[in-house]
Amino acid sequence: MEINQKKLEFYGGEWISFIPFLVFLVLIITTTFKFGSISDGALWIPAFMAIIVGFFFAKNKKDYSNTIIEGMASKEALIPVVCWLFAGVFSRILRDSGLALGIAGIAANMGVGSTAFTIISFIACAIFASATGTGFGTIATGMGVLYPAAVALGAYPPLVAGAIISGGAFGDNLAPVSDTTICSATSQGVDVPGVVRSRLKYAITAGIITIVCILIFGPANATSGSSVGAIEYNPNTLFMFIPVIVTIIVAVKTGDIIIATIIGSVVGVITGVTVGLFDFVQIDVINAAKPAIFSVYGEGLDRTIGGVIQTGLSSMIQVILLALLLFGSIAIMRNGQGDVKLLNALNKVTDTRVGAEITISVMIITLSALMGLNAPAILAVGASFAKPLGQKHGISPYRVANLMDAQSNTFVYSLPWTPAIIYTLGFAADSSAPLGALDIAPFVFYAYAMLVVMFATIFLGIGQNDNMDKIKKVKNV
Repeated sequence: MEINQKKLEFYGGEWISFIPFLVFLVLIITTTFKFGSISDGALWIPAFMAIIVGFFFAKNKKDYSNTIIEGMASKEALIPVVCWLFAGVFSRILRDSGLALGIAGIAANMGVGSTAFTIISFIACAIFASATGTGFGTIATGMGVLYPAAVALGAYPPLVAGAIISGGAFGDNLAPVSDTTICSATSQGVDVPGVVRSRLKYAITAGIITIVCILIFGPANATSGSSVGAIEYNPNTLFMFIPVIVTIIVAVKTGDIIIATIIGSVVGVITGVTVGLFDFVQIDVINAAKPAIFSVYGEGLDRTIGGVIQTGLSSMIQVILLALLLFGSIAIMRNGQGDVKLLNALNKVTDTRVGAEITISVMIITLSALMGLNAPAILAVGASFAKPLGQKHGISPYRVANLMDAQSNTFVYSLPWTPAIIYTLGFAADSSAPLGALDIAPFVFYAYAMLVVMFATIFLGIGQNDNMDKIKKVKNV
């Protein structure tokens, strides 16, 4: 995040730069947990008030204002916002086409149960995310297509949402084109392919644990879904696999979710209109038999332009506004050097290899959980703290890179206030099975599985010498 390099001074010192986060957490717990609300206000107001409270602790109000602007306008903030807009439209096109019902119908006719379909959803999302490197793009696709299909089959909605997020976290952790993979490797001065190969054992183990957890919790929470052959659907909806396949191919080839979803949306509109799933334009149509890409209705100043594209864009407003406000708080914390204060405090408690790896883990987990973002946390910890700690205790830089990346994909995907959960809530909100943040959080099994796996490897000493022979050869050359 490119923010003002001038330090933001607070009454009370650097620790006070965490005030916006603390206020946000207290208010988000009050609005969403105590009162059980997932409305716009329950999310926006805590984030907005957090910045307001922090304002009174800043010594220079102008610097505080500039920091907020620079944080919200940073490339880190705008890239996900743009991705969400295009992914939201693409997901809405797929959802309104009825493709999910078609998938559920095929699964039911083949005898695929709700638990099996939930596992399929996790694996499909893991493969997609590993190919594209995008957790958010995976969540958009999974929640738009797989989530409603699984619900129709009787799967437990929070479990399905957790499986989809878990698939996104798996790919974010493993994909060679993922920003976390690139940041973790480059911060330690090692090659990305070597990092990915040495990371497989952790990701696959956590993935297997995730599947086992779904097998345990799936049957116990399944509802009375449709029986085999009981789901009726329009066979033409299956043509919408065309834009899905096209989008996946483009995403894999380009590694760019914006390019992929733009092309996917165009192909989706053409396909849907051609096979009769959508009208292209509807003007003053009452009780339309099918959705329209564009619609015009109402009178006078209330005359409104709506349709599938408009709905897709508006469905992302909640998460976009929340993300911008959170990026303002992140900038305040980082420009106030609260993150440096935290890292320096943690850095003082290590004197062994195990202590060093635990310290690196706590640094990454804490910062990524606070920010709701993992790549910036890796950038903050990687070169300045993790690298010298690894060198001091003879830990392979590949191990350090894997430790940071894996731990950054744990709580950042499962805590209720993080963008991954909020983003998922946005897709579930207008479905047949809306969810609350606390509903989903316990079922993001991959996050917790990876946490267990990595701490187990710390205490067992697994991976500390990954690719050491390769490193020694390079040094000798």
